[in-house]
Amino acid sequence: MRAGALLSLERPAPAPSLENSGKQAAPVDTAIFDGSRREPARRIAESLIAPPPVDASEIERVEARPPLGELGLAVRPRTPMPQDWRETLLYHPIATSSATFESMGRKVVISGALDIDEAQTCSFRDEAWPCGLRARAAFNAWLRGRALTCFLPPETERFAIAAPCRLGKQDVGAWLVANGWAMALPGGIYGKAEAIARDAEMGIFGPPR
Repeated sequence: MRAGALLSLERPAPAPSLENSGKQAAPVDTAIFDGSRREPARRIAESLIAPPPVDASEIERVEARPPLGELGLAVRPRTPMPQDWRETLLYHPIATSSATFESMGRKVVISGALDIDEAQTCSFRDEAWPCGLRARAAFNAWLRGRALTCFLPPETERFAIAAPCRLGKQDVGAWLVANGWAMALPGGIYGKAEAIARDAEMGIFGPPR
């Protein structure tokens, strides 16, 4: 009985049925909760939740912490030493300039010889001619696809490497400089060969060829 009394006080009385009385039911003054009505959110402790402003000028970059041990460090690749270099036979060389060629995925620069740029022009008695292109063509014509023996490290990366080479018993650098299709590096071993080519007006030091 007590529970029934409490329920009767809290719950509204049902409207009378129209079928029994035949009259229109009067509106019941009851409070209906509207779930869509909410108060706007308030900002509480915004300075504690949001990150504080940071001045970029006050940020200082410091060096990385040294590793705790050497167990997880990558092993540095071993640099090939001169005693590891061996004579390597390179087949079907193709000259890319007057003192550089490519063969078997390697790019080799003839050591001691100074390359002549392909776009270089030479002048002989006031007559200009494309000596750079002619020097590369002369190198290719002399090679004729024959294999070269070069002193190279066991593993060569994709970048060019300077190395001495020979064709049979002929030193490649000496032939290029002596015939005027390359210049000798300052203080190199081909200085006398360049002087002979200049005096004889060979290659780039002579008339158009």
